[in-house]
Amino acid sequence: MSTITMTLSEWASNLKYEDLTAEAIDAAKRFFYDSIGCALGGYRQEDCEMLQRYIAVMGGSAHCTCIGTGHRTSAVNAALFNALAIRAMDYNDIYWKADPCHPTDIIPAATSICDRKHLSGRELIVGIIIGHELEMRYCEAGDPGIREKGWHHATLTGFVSPMVAARMLGLSVEQMQHAIGIGACHCCTLGAVTAGKLTMMKNTVDPLATAAGVEAAVLAELGYTGPEHVVDGKEGLVHCYGPEWHLDKLTDGLGGGRYKITECGMKFYPIEALSHSPTTAALMLVHEHDIKPEDVAEIKVETIARAADILSDPTKYRPTSKETADHSLPYCLAVAIADREVTPKQFKQERIVDPKLHPLMDAMKAVGNDEFEALFPASQPSRVTITTKSGQSYSQRVDVPKGDYRDPGSMDDIEVKFNALAGDKFSMEQLAAMVDAIMSLENCTDVSELMKLFVAE
Repeated sequence: MSTITMTLSEWASNLKYEDLTAEAIDAAKRFFYDSIGCALGGYRQEDCEMLQRYIAVMGGSAHCTCIGTGHRTSAVNAALFNALAIRAMDYNDIYWKADPCHPTDIIPAATSICDRKHLSGRELIVGIIIGHELEMRYCEAGDPGIREKGWHHATLTGFVSPMVAARMLGLSVEQMQHAIGIGACHCCTLGAVTAGKLTMMKNTVDPLATAAGVEAAVLAELGYTGPEHVVDGKEGLVHCYGPEWHLDKLTDGLGGGRYKITECGMKFYPIEALSHSPTTAALMLVHEHDIKPEDVAEIKVETIARAADILSDPTKYRPTSKETADHSLPYCLAVAIADREVTPKQFKQERIVDPKLHPLMDAMKAVGNDEFEALFPASQPSRVTITTKSGQSYSQRVDVPKGDYRDPGSMDDIEVKFNALAGDKFSMEQLAAMVDAIMSLENCTDVSELMKLFVAE
């Protein structure tokens, strides 16, 4: 009996670089460039440093390079570390439909195998595009998304990352199908990781699912089997994660020449995705009207219900960690108004716990807006109204934040972000060499050599 995993495996196994459009290839290189920048900033975060020590203790064959540190370890360990480095600052890509996801979290499922097997840049591009295509489709297929049922999108990564790794390994259609079953049936992730007070697991669950996908593909390569019906069979995805799935969204148009990666967004603030529109609006107001933090009496944010719920619950008004601060709308708007920018330096521990920000956080209130709810997720509308102590009010609405595919940043914007994240560890010559290598990725003959460029001295 034909299953969804068979259909998807047939497509992914047979996809070739020559099938890709120039637009998709360019997008893959841009997202890879952005992700390496995120990783070169992220590998120095506390959770990555802990993970580095964990990997050193656990050991592993020296097949693959860890970004930043240069440590050589197994493909599974490298996928875990590099995915966490990309994810650690909450600065990588974002796709919003029924569910959010960060498809670049899956890129290390491709780089680890390409590194281990000395594959070409063209194969890596194929892997990146498969990861984006399928992760984004899974997000669209649920109605409502699994986040609305209390599950985290890392659950979906457990269905996709095995396919990316299996394609890089050159597995057969049947082996890839088994890899999906091996990875997906044990990667169910509770939404608790992003609810209330946040911990290091907020950034780690997706990397764990990516690493599990690599492990699943390697097991399938050795002949290990997994359930073939994990999507549409008894006690599979559809059965367990109701209420409704539109499985046609997983398969319709596959191979039709339009690739989902061209519709993915890129972050220009290191914060939770639904904070981008109100943060953009607040920054516009501050710069246009020269609003001083000490003059602010009230900050009203109109947004969609889930944003108000997730980002401004009581735990978000006094964040004590980076993980909570970058998911705290009160904090993000407070630093936007006080510092007139929202960059990684706003998430240093001393700034997060600065009591001078408390009056601004206390002045913020988020409310749901029914009009905006009806427009989501086609757009991500928010309206910010700042009222000063003198009684003057200023209002700004933003429907599409910068970085969305409808308002994408330029290569110059990405370069500024990349250099800000990596520039203190690399010379300008090294940074230039990285971007040249990434943007000519199709000419790379050995990804293993490419990965060595991303190691700090």
